[in-house]
Amino acid sequence: MSRKIIGFITATPETIYATRIIKGICERCQVYDYDVAVVSMLADCSLSQQNYLTGERNIYNLINFDILDGVIVDTLSLMDSASRQIIPEIPRLLKEKCQKPVVCLGPLMPEYPTFTTSNRLLLKEITEHVIDAHHCRKLYCLTGPQGDPDATDRLAGFADALAARDIPYDESMVIYGDFWYPGGAKLGQRIVDGEIERPEAVICASDHMAIGLTKYLLRHGVRVPEDIIVTGFDATPEGIVNQVTISSATPDTQGVAARAIDHLRGMMEPGAQPAPFVSNAAEHLALGMSCGCNFNVPNIMATMRESVYNISHDFSDENDAVDIGLLLESNMTEYMSDTTSPQECIEQIFLKTYLLRPYRDFYLCLDENWLNAELCAKVGYPSRIKLAVHTTPQLGSGHCENGPLFDTAQMIPQLHEQDREASIFYFVPVHFLDHTMGYAVLRYGLEDTRQVTCIVRNWLKNVNSGLHIARTAHRLESLSTRDGMTGAYNRRGMELMLDHMLQRAKPDDSVLAFVIDMDRLKFINDTFGHADGDAGITAISNATMSMTNDGELCVRAGGDEFYVIGIGSYEATEAQRRIDRFYAALDAANAQLNKPYQLSASVGSACIPLSSGMTVMGIIRIADAKMYENKVQKKVQRKD
Repeated sequence: MSRKIIGFITATPETIYATRIIKGICERCQVYDYDVAVVSMLADCSLSQQNYLTGERNIYNLINFDILDGVIVDTLSLMDSASRQIIPEIPRLLKEKCQKPVVCLGPLMPEYPTFTTSNRLLLKEITEHVIDAHHCRKLYCLTGPQGDPDATDRLAGFADALAARDIPYDESMVIYGDFWYPGGAKLGQRIVDGEIERPEAVICASDHMAIGLTKYLLRHGVRVPEDIIVTGFDATPEGIVNQVTISSATPDTQGVAARAIDHLRGMMEPGAQPAPFVSNAAEHLALGMSCGCNFNVPNIMATMRESVYNISHDFSDENDAVDIGLLLESNMTEYMSDTTSPQECIEQIFLKTYLLRPYRDFYLCLDENWLNAELCAKVGYPSRIKLAVHTTPQLGSGHCENGPLFDTAQMIPQLHEQDREASIFYFVPVHFLDHTMGYAVLRYGLEDTRQVTCIVRNWLKNVNSGLHIARTAHRLESLSTRDGMTGAYNRRGMELMLDHMLQRAKPDDSVLAFVIDMDRLKFINDTFGHADGDAGITAISNATMSMTNDGELCVRAGGDEFYVIGIGSYEATEAQRRIDRFYAALDAANAQLNKPYQLSASVGSACIPLSSGMTVMGIIRIADAKMYENKVQKKVQRKD
């Protein structure tokens, strides 16, 4: 039986909330041997730069619900803070394309089963700790905006703790904030200015408000915790590395994720019994300096190590994750800006994947037309997409050229492999502003503790910019080296490319050259008009390109004259085979055009070893002479 795949739709997976949810999903999916496919934008849904946001949000159009077995939607991360509504792509896609079981984490989509954390109980626990362990009775609760459901829920936990300890509760103990730093600073100012009476403790409904309050009090001579105890909520890294580490509480996201997965399993496999689950609720209180308790030094050091700016790295340890300092010091932007071709840009992406460690597999999937911004979609993806890069952390693994095309409906072919361990795949957007170039995929083991972080987000920003620079440079080069009407190289392009070809040539290589000249162009122009003449030149160009192999040049040398130039090892019959290909393509073009005249062209060829000492242009002149002989013969035949 094939392994089931759980789709997780979220945004900003690097946030502390998302990482905890994902950790809980991974832990539960390990029990059931499920794969997880995370589809996520990396920017915040409320980003004001709309063009960039359009490119990010398009990633959700990649989801093929038919290959998923169940779906979890993280509605909180997908909420636009201005409208307080989930971004419209998600409800639309679920309604139009999803026939699989769906559950939600958080509010906003009441039509689906919903699972949320119990913040009320945790606020009650941390408030009771301040009352019982630190003997405080004069308390304030700094909660979120008035009327906000989460703020109301956390405030209720504060009220429950006071009621359980027979401490009178009234509205004067409640201050409404914003869940962010300024809310705490504003309360600190009111306390310092004497606008409100100084409390023994402030129970904050978020770490960020607790940090803002603590910093303001310390700057104005009020000691924490000696003069005022401050606690937070969410146990964020910012609170752990604060000047005064914040005593806080960790939401039970593990339990929420487990309940969501168990519910999905019941819908996917009716009758299946859920595996036993043991919550780590005892570990929810994360006490620190701000309440006067002993703080967790190993936890602080681990958090600081992840946050610190390092410029050196221990690559001998495969589990040692790259930090933001190494990414910034890697000169990745400079390397990608210095590439001279699109392929070289992709090679640099391949070489810089070491900055994503630790991971199991990395895939870069690009639209075949990514070099042409006008052909890149703003909504959706092409039906087939190219695997441009695949690599693993093992030295020498993977590829960055000639990757296969595959059906985009697969999302990634490796998602369906059964002979590997259960894994989590992250699907994230690759774009420049609102033009989608493709997407990237990172695979981790379900047990891997370090997954998508701000390093991945910023690394991908470098990739987006590098691909755009390569695309822009390619377009400018094409304008200067390519013929605008046919797309063939012009003479300047021919000279530049010939230099590269001769530098790579082997001593025993030969130059194979063809000269193709359109017949009776003046007759077509004079009789049927220049539009027909241009269409004829384009058809001759297309037939010429059809006889041009990879690594060879197709050149528009003049108005209706074309060259094909190749350098390599050629058999004696190669020239005639190519000429046959040309005429077959031209016959097909005539049949398709269905004009009252037949397009024709004269062809001459030459194949001469480089060791002869003859220049390429000298060899072209020999082919040109043979082409002229062919043209004269045709004129004689027409007279006959």
